[in-house]
Amino acid sequence: MITKGVVVRVPAKVNLQLSVGPLGEDGFHEVVSVFQAISIFDDISVRHAPEGEGITLTASGPTSIGVPVDSSNLAFKAAEIMITRYGTSKDLNIHLKKEIPVAGGMAGGSADAAGVIVAIDALFALNLSRDDMESIASELGSDVPFAIAGGIAVGRGHGDELTPALSRGTYHWVVAMAGSGLSTPAVYKECDRLREGLDIARPATSDALLQALRAADARAVGDCMTNDLQAAACSLRPTLRLVLDVGEEYGALGGLVSGSGPTVVFLVEDEERALDLTVALSASGVVAGVMRAFGPVHGARVIETL
Repeated sequence: MITKGVVVRVPAKVNLQLSVGPLGEDGFHEVVSVFQAISIFDDISVRHAPEGEGITLTASGPTSIGVPVDSSNLAFKAAEIMITRYGTSKDLNIHLKKEIPVAGGMAGGSADAAGVIVAIDALFALNLSRDDMESIASELGSDVPFAIAGGIAVGRGHGDELTPALSRGTYHWVVAMAGSGLSTPAVYKECDRLREGLDIARPATSDALLQALRAADARAVGDCMTNDLQAAACSLRPTLRLVLDVGEEYGALGGLVSGSGPTVVFLVEDEERALDLTVALSASGVVAGVMRAFGPVHGARVIETL
């Protein structure tokens, strides 16, 4: 039987910790991030296309509005890298079925790129190791390797040098989505502006957070959650503070802006508390949508062969 295509499921991520160092001479910031993959997914299908058609990209789903379907999309770039490196067919149809918020700080674009890497590996039986795929992913962006790895991991450097983190238990999340995205470069620029003149230390992993994860202590994890970009995201989008206030009022164990925002994520005690907070956020009028999720979950994986 000839494989016509494959479908890969890829999770969103939340940053339990995002510590940002000073702006380096190379124009980048050294970061330390503790990632958790959660159960909000994009499904990436890659199929053989007629000869001479090249790469085509389409998108659908509740968060697909505004997703570029040209060569500027990371998923398209991932296909180009894989084709060039491994000499596979240049004729591919790629479809993104999106659920992860776009430009929301949850690595939706990075997830799609990771999905394409895993899909092309499976479609052409390249038999790449996870390390090989994560190495290719690091060429595309700092969040792409984690979308392949999944679970819980510590990212260093630009966030792409991954080390799995020891963890137990399941964590319940409420995800509050904004009506429009925030530009990651703009948030970093605002972070630099707010910290101008301050002595910013090199970022370091929170030992208290890692200990809480090992102990499966959700309350301690909530207490340890931090994001150095949160002040900048709130400066650019002041309504985010109102969203955070709702979570605090309804007893979330912890809440923060995810990555560069503007999605806000809340860690809650259980599914019942998740439902209560979902209703409160939906009624608040300060968010565009709310989802419930759990983590950690696996990274990018094939779910269907076509």
